[in-house]
Amino acid sequence: MSILNKILGNASEVSIEDLTAKYKRLLTESEHIELGFKLFRDVFIFTSKRLILIDKQGVTGSKTEYKSLPYKSISRFSLESAGTFDLDSELKIWISSENTPSVSKKFTKEIDIYAVQRYLADKVLQ
Repeated sequence: MSILNKILGNASEVSIEDLTAKYKRLLTESEHIELGFKLFRDVFIFTSKRLILIDKQGVTGSKTEYKSLPYKSISRFSLESAGTFDLDSELKIWISSENTPSVSKKFTKEIDIYAVQRYLADKVLQ
């Protein structure tokens, strides 16, 4: 990931093996990581059962919030594709009946945002 993308907060894909090694203790017995992305210090992980958002807080990043969003609680989501001058795509996710998105993540053009959207649709629409 380039330094510019890190500064802008754009997501890059992380290998399932790396994520599993680092975050295995967050998973249930019957759960496994299927897809994951890193944004500067933060990580978001799509598992077989839920979306896990890992938010590093503070200057040192020693404090961490782990937010778990079961797919059944996602009420809607939107996708904004990258344009000619806008170099990133954006995925927004709403939980239950909230008026504003609970999650808003930007992706570089290197990530197939349509594949991410398709993955999320498969999980939410089951």
